[in-house]
Amino acid sequence: MELRPSGPWRRRTQGNESSRPELDPTRSRPPGRGSGLADPCAEPGGAPALRVVLQGEAVELDEPVELTLEDGSTARVADRLSGALPPGYHQYRSLDREEVTKLIVSPGRCYLPPGLRTWGWSVQLYALRSQRSWGMGDLADLRRFARWSTRQTGAGLVEINPLSAVAPNRPQEKSPYFPSSRRYRNPLYICVEEAPGAAAVGSELEKIAAAGRALNRRRLIDRDAIFEIKMRALRRLWRKFHPTPEFRRYCVEEGAALEQFAAFCVLAERHGADWRRWPPSLRRPDSPSTRQALAADRGRFEFHKWLQWLLDDQFKQEATEAALLNDLPIGIDPGGADAWVWQDLLARERSIGAPPDLFNGLGQDWGLAAFDPDRLRVAGYEPFRETVRAAMRHASGLRVDHVMGLFRLYLIPRGADPRMGTYLRFRSDELLAILALESQRARVVIIGEDLGSVPPGVRTSLRRRDILGYRLLLTETRSPREYSRRSLATITTHDLPTMAGLWSGQDLAAQRRAGLSPNSAGLTKWLKRLRRRIGLPPGAPARRAILRACRLLAGGATALMSVTMEDALGLKERVNLPGDRGQKNANWSRALPIPLEKLEVSYLPRALAAAIRRARGASIVPKKQRPR
Repeated sequence: MELRPSGPWRRRTQGNESSRPELDPTRSRPPGRGSGLADPCAEPGGAPALRVVLQGEAVELDEPVELTLEDGSTARVADRLSGALPPGYHQYRSLDREEVTKLIVSPGRCYLPPGLRTWGWSVQLYALRSQRSWGMGDLADLRRFARWSTRQTGAGLVEINPLSAVAPNRPQEKSPYFPSSRRYRNPLYICVEEAPGAAAVGSELEKIAAAGRALNRRRLIDRDAIFEIKMRALRRLWRKFHPTPEFRRYCVEEGAALEQFAAFCVLAERHGADWRRWPPSLRRPDSPSTRQALAADRGRFEFHKWLQWLLDDQFKQEATEAALLNDLPIGIDPGGADAWVWQDLLARERSIGAPPDLFNGLGQDWGLAAFDPDRLRVAGYEPFRETVRAAMRHASGLRVDHVMGLFRLYLIPRGADPRMGTYLRFRSDELLAILALESQRARVVIIGEDLGSVPPGVRTSLRRRDILGYRLLLTETRSPREYSRRSLATITTHDLPTMAGLWSGQDLAAQRRAGLSPNSAGLTKWLKRLRRRIGLPPGAPARRAILRACRLLAGGATALMSVTMEDALGLKERVNLPGDRGQKNANWSRALPIPLEKLEVSYLPRALAAAIRRARGASIVPKKQRPR
């Protein structure tokens, strides 16, 4: 299915040079040669220098060089690289001193179609079960939901939680924001019945499927049981699989990245989910012992590559039904696959968190690993490039969780009190330049989740690069008509109260049951402001409040709007309750209370969709599938 030429996600032509963003005002740069987003500087250890410039910008040279473009073409240049260089990842080599400089040419702005104005649903895919699901929502459920969203409700997009891979072990990680790898996906989302060879297995697979469907009777999602059942079924299908040209092509395209990920999975199955506790000889991907271990178990190695091929193929099918808004977590599991591969580039013995704020006076330690900015730069930002490229694959939009992490991250020493952390600054100009380049290549709209403590100048910098912001009705003091047009508006997020939970007071009670110290005054302030905004008194039905809130947002100024399925069903339980160590809230583990078949005919989602369409109008057809 192809995008209509007039659709709001249509590819935008590149602006002229005068429209390029200015340099990021939130960071200072030391004086140096030339111009651009980053000054060239010698890197430690003899690594190539790096230079990042905007498209159309000439690069002054001190000596003759040999320029090698990304496509492999070369040219001798005397003293000046032309401003006609194409966007991409190039390099030049000094003819006299044999020094190499990596050159990244960026369009400067992310992909943003003109006239973009649409809306959609935000869903936690694992919670979206149908009657045929195996205990949790899968990619077939997402395809059905996307078809219903566009054809029955007129929605233009579907926003999903991160589908990132976790370690292939029990217990299975619950949080979508604690990924083992951001480059690959979680096999629990595979629809087994749609895997190659499933029909030929017949009754044998049906017995396993019946055990999987029996898990739907539980409201709480049992990932460990699902993992056991799905892996049993998938291993049987794998034994009957004969590699196809499509599978081989996928493996070739993915190359070393897929092999690294599959290697981690094989070793994790043998030695545990945390590579830091493996035998010392296996703790490096390039060690002789690692290669020997994989050679001895080639079948399992190929099996994990096959799982990722299935996920990629099924995810691609969903993208033909709706414009998908993917989600990129801010960090990675320090014991996971990406950390194993890129261990030398991480900020060692530090974890990402948040300082104390109005709603959490003790601060937060998320336990996630972050890249060291200097080491990442020495690597030419290759891990960042691979990560965002993978997150954009088959998507129409990308939500960057905690986008302030491209500017600075609050890092806490391992085991220390979260209040003892400090900020580590990144070269935001360079990261944003790469994000813009990848966005334009993939034709993916970028939304930066700019909630919480936002440093001065960050939002201005994001707007200059055509990165949309995030606006929440619960927390904003302004009317939706005053929100920035370049943003996505919604009522709440997975970490905050649902509309019904706040309206009824149930969320405050849930926080107290979890042993937390909620900011009662702050929540009361939100509720009073919300009542004034939508014009309803205390005691009015929560469903009526949700309907009015959605009408209000739909008539606002923002380019995009989304409604969580928790609000669409009037649920009082939030998806995640930060700080709930006792799991009283069952974070990330609660399925929607009704199956997808009943959701499709439920009153409130249909009423919300009708109200939003009247206020907002525009809808889209998903863009055509493009080669990687």
